[in-house]
Amino acid sequence: MSVRQSLLAILDQGPCYGYQLRAEFDRRTGSTWPLNVGQIYNTLDRLERDGLVEKGDVDEHGHVYWQITDAGAAEVRDWLDSAVQRGQGTRDELAIKLAVAATLPGVDVSAIIQTQRRASLAQLQELNRAKYAGANPDGPEELAWALVVDSMIFAAEAEVRWLDHSEQRLALHPDHAMALELSTDKPKRGRPAKDAASVAGGSAR
Repeated sequence: MSVRQSLLAILDQGPCYGYQLRAEFDRRTGSTWPLNVGQIYNTLDRLERDGLVEKGDVDEHGHVYWQITDAGAAEVRDWLDSAVQRGQGTRDELAIKLAVAATLPGVDVSAIIQTQRRASLAQLQELNRAKYAGANPDGPEELAWALVVDSMIFAAEAEVRWLDHSEQRLALHPDHAMALELSTDKPKRGRPAKDAASVAGGSAR
């Protein structure tokens, strides 16, 4: 999730000071991804360095209002007009954990899947029971909250389906027939060479 672009988009509506930006971000995301004030100001410093925001007026309470520049407004438009690009690889901890566990001799991967499934189902039940706690159940803040929670529900449902699928695939390889022993090959220094398919895919983009 891009905190940088989200804060810029909020500033595109008008100048804000740090705590105000945090409150606005919470309002617009249903408080599902809380930010600390330090993260807000670090992001603002980087945005100022990049010429996307600048310091403006200071009120009687000492609040420094940040305002967006023309370059910042252009970046907001580019962000809203472009699709989110997902990474080709995965850094998902659960996927990596199962992939590694499936190659280790003597590891009961089915038990790992069962433990994770219980946790994922519990999270899914909790999300489905979640209720909006704001003052206006029919307002824009509730809608923003619902969009984020719905995304989390769909992700949890997909995770449970993926766990079921993984369990079925592993059942085709009983007794860890696919377990990997440590390789005796000496790895070379540097990055692994790209295979032909990945090189072709990169050149096509």
